[in-house]
Amino acid sequence: MKPHYYFVGATFSILLSIYLFIFGTGVNHELIAIFVGLWAPTIICLGIFNTLLGILDEMCCAHKRIEDATCSHDR
Repeated sequence: MKPHYYFVGATFSILLSIYLFIFGTGVNHELIAIFVGLWAPTIICLGIFNTLLGILDEMCCAHKRIEDATCSHDR
């Protein structure tokens, strides 16, 4: 997934949290707003984790290509 989607999701989470905190009418609307606001760092961390997994995959593929090229020259 593209990194922009994670930032859009985190922004939506923060805006929804602010809306719930200010305009909420429920008994625990402040706590619900805080809970929704905590989704933003979680979404950002998920995006960072997925990006790092992609980098690791690229590095493993490059390492395998280098090893294959080295082994073919040794023969």
